[in-house]
Formats: sequence, structure tokens, C-alpha cells
Amino acid sequence: MEKSEDHINGGEKQKDKPPAMALNHVSRLCRSVKESMDFYVKVLGFVLIQKPQVLHFDGAWLFNYGVGIHLVQAKGENSRRLPADRDHLDPMDNHISFQSVKTWEQMENRLKELKIKHMKRTMQDEKIGTAIVQLFFNDPDGFMIEICNCENLKLVPAGSLGHIKLPLDRHNPPLELGNGNHELP
Repeated sequence: MEKSEDHINGGEKQKDKPPAMALNHVSRLCRSVKESMDFYVKVLGFVLIQKPQVLHFDGAWLFNYGVGIHLVQAKGENSRRLPADRDHLDPMDNHISFQSVKTWEQMENRLKELKIKHMKRTMQDEKIGTAIVQLFFNDPDGFMIEICNCENLKLVPAGSLGHIKLPLDRHNPPLELGNGNHELP
């Protein structure tokens, strides 16, 4: 098979590129839509928005920070898919992570005030000269959430499998391009 110059140089032909995308929402089954809605509003600052009337299910839509949370009332068979242990915290387990704009003390104090069990982990990276701070806690249904300052982690592509696309309307981690440049093309 003859390789084109695009493939040899790690580039992609326009027709081979995936479409531009961004995370729209995360959907969560819940034992109680009201309890979960209160949690995401009071703890994380999400805002209740109107769910399209065409969607006929028991649930709620929340939005903030450029991402939505769709809460769906668990019923019948799908209630078995909810985490059995609502208190288990393991940073290596499935979770969703948000970058915090608040100080760690503020967020940690909020969790303490609301009596939400959490785990704090700090990792000092001598190479980049900064600490990565993570707070892990569960929502009322046992789905784990992380709050971090992950924007301090430098994004370094591990190969030429694609091109990193960053939204220009929010704070992004630093990006190291192959040529040692930190600017977007």
C-alpha cells in the first residue's frame, strides 16, 4: 500500500478527520432526582434548566461551566446499575472531574460544612514545579466526582495520532507542541 505524504508526516486528510466536538453532557441515573438535583446545585453550582418537553421521562437537566448534567430517575431494572456502595472513594475508579476556580480551602470547607465525605490528594511535580490537588467525593447515588487543578498539568501529545483542539472560551492546560512551542498553530 502506497502511503501519501499526509500519512507519512503524521497529518490527516480532511475526509479522514473526525468532526469537531466538545463534551455536551453527562447523564446520571439517580435514586432520587430531587436529592441529586439539590446536590449538584448546592455543592457544585449547577443551574436547573428546562428539559425539552418532547422528552417524557422523570428527570432534570442542569447546566454550568459549559457542560450539562442530565439526571434520570432510576426505575425497575436500571436501578440495579446504581453503585451499591455510596461511600467508596478510589481515585482509580470511574469518575468525572471538574477544574475548580475556587481555592482548595473554599471547596474543602464547603464539603465539610455539608458533611460530605471526601478524600484530598496532593501530588508535587518537581518537573513542572507545581502541586496537583485533587478532591474526591461521591454524589448521593455513589458516582464519584473529582475537583482538581488539572489545568496545571501540561498536555504533551504522545504521538502523531491526532491534533489537540482546545476551546478558546475557557481556561485550558498548557500545551507543549512537538517543536517545543507552547502556542497553538
